[in-house]
Amino acid sequence: MPFLRPTAALRHFDDITPEFLKELNIDTILLDVDNTIAPPSSCQPYDGVLQWLDSVRELGIDVVICSNNYSSRVKPFAQSLGLPCVAMSLKPSPLGFNRAKRKLKKKPKNILVVGDQIYTDILGANLAGMKSVLLVPQSIEHGIGIAVRRRMERGIRRRLYSGGDKNV
Repeated sequence: MPFLRPTAALRHFDDITPEFLKELNIDTILLDVDNTIAPPSSCQPYDGVLQWLDSVRELGIDVVICSNNYSSRVKPFAQSLGLPCVAMSLKPSPLGFNRAKRKLKKKPKNILVVGDQIYTDILGANLAGMKSVLLVPQSIEHGIGIAVRRRMERGIRRRLYSGGDKNV
């Protein structure tokens, strides 16, 4: 299923190195929040996120928060990081990704979507013609919706992470 296949499957946000970004010719990152760079519903990013963001921005790469969460959650979080955001992205629909692309006047082939969910972040990136990185969720989430999606992802994740080759 090519629409569920990320460009790369990495373990952690800081595995997205400057070399990796240059190799993919990335000029923009669309970044999910919950379980990607922060615990679900938290106002604080994971340790190391601020330093990682600084290193990415030093490369001249634009970063935009793109989340399915409400503006009341996403906007204050993005502001605390000094980033623009697109809340209620409606992933896996490419609508939110395309809003960010148009706002920044960027080409999809140079945009990297980073997230922790195959059926939202990765599928949406592929539908929008963008590159993607699937990360391992860093926290436990509760709720029936996320439990169902995580169960559906299990087999795909097993194949992606068992090969040892992070570029898939």
